[in-house]
Amino acid sequence: MVSQRALDVLRVIVQDYVDSKEPVASKAIADRHGFGVSAATIRNDMALLEEEELITAPHTSAGRVPTDKGYRVFVDQLAGVRPLSTGQRNAIEGFLRESADLDDTLGRTVRLLSQLTNQVAILQYPTLSVALIRHLELLPMGSHKVMTVLITDSGSVDQNIVDCADEVDEVVVAELRAQLNQALVGKALADVPAVLSNIPQQVAPERVAMVTAVVEALSQAVDGHRSDRLVMAGAANLVRGEGDFSSSVYPVLEAIEEQVTLLKLFTEMHWDTSDVQARIGRENEGPLSEVAILASAYQSGGEANATLGVVGPTRMDYSNNMSAVRAVARYLSRLLGDDEKERA
Repeated sequence: MVSQRALDVLRVIVQDYVDSKEPVASKAIADRHGFGVSAATIRNDMALLEEEELITAPHTSAGRVPTDKGYRVFVDQLAGVRPLSTGQRNAIEGFLRESADLDDTLGRTVRLLSQLTNQVAILQYPTLSVALIRHLELLPMGSHKVMTVLITDSGSVDQNIVDCADEVDEVVVAELRAQLNQALVGKALADVPAVLSNIPQQVAPERVAMVTAVVEALSQAVDGHRSDRLVMAGAANLVRGEGDFSSSVYPVLEAIEEQVTLLKLFTEMHWDTSDVQARIGRENEGPLSEVAILASAYQSGGEANATLGVVGPTRMDYSNNMSAVRAVARYLSRLLGDDEKERA
């Protein structure tokens, strides 16, 4: 067990190391941070922290750097989440409010979060299989093509061009549009495939080919919502911090781009509160054992069903980044909730 003063020493070691990227020495702490004790006393506190494996000496210098365990204690006990400035809050709200649809909103969100934190921002698409069909549009696009537009109550819009073997009849398209809307509007995406499979059996034989092609396009659009997807921005930030990694940053980039490990991690997270969760260093698997992941849940359709966060080296500004993740998650939840109310 270390004393409160030693924990305060750990706090300044983390903060100074994040700022300077240089090992922190006892004399620098005594001179800069006003503990009111000598450098020798600070050295004793640092020795206790080292015994607890919260700091370590990277080489023979007098300075020390935090360990993964030290960062964990810092995040759990010592890091104050800094409130965003009024300007930052207004910028978040204004930037996200300008989005055109769900895809644009999520794309804007990761770009904004990356800019606020200077890290890689990652966002998990909401689980849209629980979304409801709001409207279906069929639009003739020439003599042998039809555009399908599938709109859900979560704001997702899917468009596909269907090639038809027979010439497109606008009257037939209008009748099919009405039939599909009657059958699908209000249905959950998870229930749509079963409904679609019966549609070709309900039309005249001469329309079966076109209806089947339209049904297949709609089925593919629905299937696209079943697979988990991540949106990312800011990979260049990770490359700029390559010096924080023991060998190369590229295995980390590859793991992020492959998405499998991150999706598994996000799935394992349990969101009992709106707080930001942290996975630091060796708490992660494989190449991600050299990074810190800060994540929070956001809400779409009234349920906390997706995750957003940042990935960066363990030497990161935890207080600022946690504040940004939390604020962006809250604004995104509010925006998607407001959109939901407008559609109701």
